[in-house]
Amino acid sequence: MTSISDVTPQLHTLSNGFRIVTEYMPGLQSASIGIWITAGGRHETPEQNGIAHFLEHMAFKGTTSRSALQIAEAIEDVGGYINAYTSREVTAYYARVLQNDVPLALDVISDILLNPVFDDREIEVERGVILQEIGQALDTPDDIIFDWLQAKAYPGQPLGRTILGESDRVNAFGRDDLNRFVTEHYGPGQMILSAAGAVDHDTLVADAEARFGHLEPRDAPSEVLAHFAGGEHRKSKKLEQAHIALAFESPDYRDDAIYAAQIYSVALGGGMSSRLFQEIREKRGLCYTIFAQTGAYADTGMTTIYAGTGPGEVAGLIELTIDELKRATQDMSAEEVARARAQMKAGLLMGLESPSSRAERLARMVQIWGRVPGLEEAVERIDAVTTGDVRAFAEHLAGQAPMAMALYGPVSRAPTLRDVQARRVA
Repeated sequence: MTSISDVTPQLHTLSNGFRIVTEYMPGLQSASIGIWITAGGRHETPEQNGIAHFLEHMAFKGTTSRSALQIAEAIEDVGGYINAYTSREVTAYYARVLQNDVPLALDVISDILLNPVFDDREIEVERGVILQEIGQALDTPDDIIFDWLQAKAYPGQPLGRTILGESDRVNAFGRDDLNRFVTEHYGPGQMILSAAGAVDHDTLVADAEARFGHLEPRDAPSEVLAHFAGGEHRKSKKLEQAHIALAFESPDYRDDAIYAAQIYSVALGGGMSSRLFQEIREKRGLCYTIFAQTGAYADTGMTTIYAGTGPGEVAGLIELTIDELKRATQDMSAEEVARARAQMKAGLLMGLESPSSRAERLARMVQIWGRVPGLEEAVERIDAVTTGDVRAFAEHLAGQAPMAMALYGPVSRAPTLRDVQARRVA
């Protein structure tokens, strides 16, 4: 029987720098295909903040050959779906279709990227949609608090700005602004065509050459390096719950220490058996939701802890959280590390049973490494993390790692960042 780790990714680069990466998955009759572009929120100037996301929306609003409705109908007529997203480091346009409709999906995706019209009327319509999206985020405490946390972690930097942008910026964008961002950031060297499932590599390479091979190479604009500074954002508001988010500087995704950081965050707050869940929710009943996670960027990373609790429990919950960080430096056990390693490996392998997840991983690996490391390599790196490695990262987090904090809701009496820092070193 063919296992999920038996298939081999194939990577090809056109003469202009456009990359195609594919992975055939036996037994599937469908495929996920998309183009990932190294053009996210961190690539914007302050005046452009929110334009990468605006551009993602506008891609579906019409091309020189298809209306917005025809774009949707082209994919949905064959039972597929098409979507996009913007993150701080990439913008992705992707579709999931049956095997015979892969050429159609690539045709539609290439059309929306190469031939957008940016009609003034559609810009106004989509501007209203995005302003509603911004308003919805502001009304969602456990969403907006992470934007505030990011802003305090990386103040005055592209990586610290919100992906959606501020309303006044979004209100000012026009066709020229969209075209300028495309010209600056949508060069062939910034694009990766990734596909997984029932796909043929050679066919996709030929199709990509026909559609993208004519694009002239461009130098990517220089990227502003990130610096985790830290700080506190506090907003008091009459809500049922107080929302608490803490962030600590962590390794970037090319640093080998990222594996120890991720295993640590799983053991600390990654599941029902984790320390924070057991100590704060199960034993003391101080919250319904609490978790920890580690994310990484090209040049920095963040370990984040989030919890929602009642107004009277904020101080106690924060103090207990810091105490758990300190305790992990001394008694993080081999059993906890082994459990976290197993969770990470299972999550990786289970996720890659989906062609959509696999296509995304392929694109991300090519963007980061210029190649696709085998699953065995990823598993080996996870297995190589020792209890000592995890405790060493715990020391970093509990002691000297720069820290950011965001609080929202009935938090006027919550500890200050200075109070929390003092408890860390006490």
